[in-house]
Amino acid sequence: MAGIYLHIPFCKQACHYCNFHFSTSLKQKDALLDALIDEIRLQKDYLEGRPLNSIYLGGGTPSLLSADELARLFEVIYQLHTVVDKAEITLEANPDDLNKQTLKALRQTPINRLSIGIQSFSGADLAFMNRAHNATEAEACIDLALDQGFSDLSVDLIYGTPTMDDRQWEANMEKVFAKKIPHLSCYCLTVEPQTALDYFVKQGKAKPVDEEQAARQFEMLIKRAKGAGYDHYEISNFAQPGHYAQHNSNYWLSENYLGVGPSAHSFNGHSRQWNVANNAKYIKALSQGELAFEKEELTADQRYNEYIMTGLRTIWGCDLEKINQLDPTYRAHFLQQAQVFLEDGNLIRQNEIFTLSEAGRLLADRIAMELFV
Repeated sequence: MAGIYLHIPFCKQACHYCNFHFSTSLKQKDALLDALIDEIRLQKDYLEGRPLNSIYLGGGTPSLLSADELARLFEVIYQLHTVVDKAEITLEANPDDLNKQTLKALRQTPINRLSIGIQSFSGADLAFMNRAHNATEAEACIDLALDQGFSDLSVDLIYGTPTMDDRQWEANMEKVFAKKIPHLSCYCLTVEPQTALDYFVKQGKAKPVDEEQAARQFEMLIKRAKGAGYDHYEISNFAQPGHYAQHNSNYWLSENYLGVGPSAHSFNGHSRQWNVANNAKYIKALSQGELAFEKEELTADQRYNEYIMTGLRTIWGCDLEKINQLDPTYRAHFLQQAQVFLEDGNLIRQNEIFTLSEAGRLLADRIAMELFV
C-alpha cells in the first residue's frame, strides 16, 4: 500500500508557532492548483503502481480550496492511481472554514475524514497562537461536521502554552472526549526557529515553554485518554479502536508515499526527496514540465536511525527481526544500548519487540538518540 500527500500552501493568517511552508496571499492559488495537477501527472510512476490506501490534503489550510477545486485534484489522482475501497481520504480544515454549506459540498467529494485544527477551546489560547477562529467556532464546527455526516473526525490540540493552566487543558480534553471524536492529535507547544513565537520569546514578549507544565499536561493526557477508551498508538496520537490514522501510520511504518506541492516530501523505501519550498519557483518549474526537488539516497545507518525514531514512537515498537534485516551489527548495537532503558523501566521487551513504557514516552527522543548509530 501507499499514500499521497498534497501540500496546499495557503493560510488566512500566520499562526505564531508555525514553521510550515505557507503564504497568506491567495494570488497564485489558480496557478498553484494547475501546478499540483501537473506534478501528479509527472510523478505518476513514483509509487510503482502500488494501490493507494490514503490521500491526505494538508498545509497550509487546504479547506481554503472549494469543493470544485478539490474535485480537480481527485479526478487526476483517480485517473492515474488505483485507490482501494474504503481508502482514508483526509482534508485538514480550520474551524472558521467549516460552515454548513461548505460541509455539504465536501460531502460530494471523495473526502471521508476531516482533521480539524481546533488547538484549544479557550479564547485566550487562540489569541496567543494567533489562530483565525474563535472559541465559539472551535466547538460549533465539530457539531456541524457530525451533523453533515462526517463521523470520522480527528481533532488537533496544543498543550503547554503559557495561557493554558491545567484546568483549561482538562476542559479542552473533556470537550473532545464528550463528543466521542474518534481520533485526537495532541502536540506540545514548540518554539520553532524563525517563527513569530521565537521572536516574541527572544524579545521577552512571550514566556518560553515551561517544560514541567508541558510534561505534566502530557501525563494528564495519557491518563485521561486511556480512561476514555483511546489507544495511545503514537506519541502524539490517540484513537478509538479501529480509527488509527492510516496515512500517518504509513509514515511510521515506512510505507512508500508521494508528496505533491511546494515543500512536500516523498519516500520510496531507499531515498527521500523534497520539493522546493517556494510557490513561485514551484509553479515556474511545473509550467516548464520540470520537477523542482532535492533528493537524498539513504545510507544503511540513516535507514536504521529512522526506523528506531519512528518505531519507538508507536505501539508497534521496534522489531529485532527488522533491525537484523538491515544489518546484523545493528541488532547487537541495539541490544547493547537498550539494556539500560530495559533496566530502568523506560523500555519494555516482549519477545523480539521493544516499546516505550508510559514513563519512557516522556523521554522518547532522548532514548532514540541513545539507540542511534
